[in-house]
Parts: sequence; C-alpha cells; structure tokens
Amino acid sequence: MDNSKKNRSRARKSRVLRVRKTLHGSAERPRLSVSKTNRHIYAQLIDDDKAITLVGYGTLSKASAAKKKSKESAREIGKQLAELAKQKNVHSVIFDRGRYKFHGVIAELANGAREAGLQF
Repeated sequence: MDNSKKNRSRARKSRVLRVRKTLHGSAERPRLSVSKTNRHIYAQLIDDDKAITLVGYGTLSKASAAKKKSKESAREIGKQLAELAKQKNVHSVIFDRGRYKFHGVIAELANGAREAGLQF
C-alpha cells in the first residue's frame, strides 16, 4: 500500500469516527446506519447496547424492487426500512450517515424513512 492509499484510508476512518463518536443506539432508539457502494445502498437499524442488528434492508435484499443505487431506490429503501422498523415497534431512531455527506441518495433515504413515519 503506497502513501496515498494509506492517507485516504486514514481520512475515511477519521470521518467515520468523527460522526460516530456522538451517536449511540439503544433498544428504544436504535442507530440507523447507512452505507453505499458505487452500485448499491444499504441501511440497517443497530442496537449498540446489545451489539445486534434489528433490521437491515438494501438494494441487494431479496424483497427489494430496486436493484441499483439511485435517488428513487434510496427513497424506497428508506420507506421499506421504516415499515420493517414499525413491525419491531421502533418509531424513533438516530441517523448515522457514516462518512458520507447528507446529500443525494443519503438524504433521499432519510426523507423516505421520515415519510413512512420514522422520527429522527
């Protein structure tokens, strides 16, 4: 690994930790963690007290109609995740954007979850 790759990796880790240091999910208010790749987007609800994932959903989920990353599919994933959260009696979450800016598909996922009734 050359220096530029090490620096990029170190910068990504520091961005994640900068956002995550103030966030902590619990059973009554789990952390909604978002991650994305060049082709797909994923979201999950995490209870940090028990270190378990309550619900996960993304473009690669079997029940997902969206098969690639786009603003429309991100909004649908947010809505579906909110529906799954309601089944688990979760109504309020803490949004964890990870190392990504709250912009584009990340913002659309959050808006979709808000439309479906999640509060954060």
